[in-house]
Amino acid sequence: MMDPPREESKAAVEECKCAGIRPIMITGDHKVTAAAIAKRIGILENESEACEGAEIDKMSDEELKDFVEGISVYARVSPEHKIRIVRAWQEKGNIVSMTGDGVNDAPALKQADIGVAMGITGSEVSKDAAAMVLTDDNFATIIKAVENGRNIYRNIKASIQFLLSGNFGAILAVLYASLMALPVPFAPVHLLFINLLTDSLPAIALGLEPHSKNVMKEKPRPINESILTKDFLINIGLEGLSICTMVMIAFTIGYKDGNALLASTMAFATLCCSRLFHGFNCKSNRPVVFTKRVFNNIYLIGAFVIGMILITLVVTVPGLHNIFKVQTLTLSQLLTVYGLAALNLPIIQMIKAVRAKFRK
Repeated sequence: MMDPPREESKAAVEECKCAGIRPIMITGDHKVTAAAIAKRIGILENESEACEGAEIDKMSDEELKDFVEGISVYARVSPEHKIRIVRAWQEKGNIVSMTGDGVNDAPALKQADIGVAMGITGSEVSKDAAAMVLTDDNFATIIKAVENGRNIYRNIKASIQFLLSGNFGAILAVLYASLMALPVPFAPVHLLFINLLTDSLPAIALGLEPHSKNVMKEKPRPINESILTKDFLINIGLEGLSICTMVMIAFTIGYKDGNALLASTMAFATLCCSRLFHGFNCKSNRPVVFTKRVFNNIYLIGAFVIGMILITLVVTVPGLHNIFKVQTLTLSQLLTVYGLAALNLPIIQMIKAVRAKFRK
């Protein structure tokens, strides 16, 4: 008789390892049977990585904490053994997910950070104890859930990075103008326009960025890691500085004849356009401009086009000038604004390339 593993389980285990997830088998079967199946799907490499529950009985919790590192297969285990194994990994600072279908799995499912019960063969007790239920009873579905979760988290970070770096650029521009005793570069209505239209559409579009399998090649982030890591904040600072530089160059060009309104108009238009271009920078921590990925988000392209049309109308249609406190830009001034804003793309992409090289 044979109870063969699912065909997709070996690929799922391999994907687990690439993603920095350690798969461990805990079963009531005989050690020989468990080891044979574990070897076939890639969980077990050496016989020494398999043990029986009787060995766990002889250990204290402290001894078990050190022991679990070298074990990938546990055979002939009791419900108490399962809960001790889960707890030992948690005490080592790991996030633990536990799968199970029987009544005897319920305590361990409850103890785990993420208990996963089987929806088809699972008992009602195990489903109640679990945080998640697999409707197809397929281990590979858990890996798919991890991939989806990582992609969603990445998209949230991209949106936050877009908003913070753009706002930081605006803050630096105002600070620079104050320190240099220059006129205020932005009117309140400019900032309102930026926050309501220029910011919101690309930020939402970045949240809808297509999912990528590359996230499964990354290691899990530490349990206590903040979203605002040192690396993340450095990126925000450098990108904000680049945006600020282009905005103040535009302001200086407009202010060369002492026309504060023209200078403010050019700074406002450059900031809006810079942030629209910057949306493409926030797609990834690596350079994407010269890859197919730059065009794979139709929502971001739509947000860019709508934003560019809106800001162009504001600075070219006379009827809107009093509302938005701007003046009409000539064609050359408008092209200067577009050019300075677009310069943020190669500059920030170059910064990303250099930082990626140093990280390697």
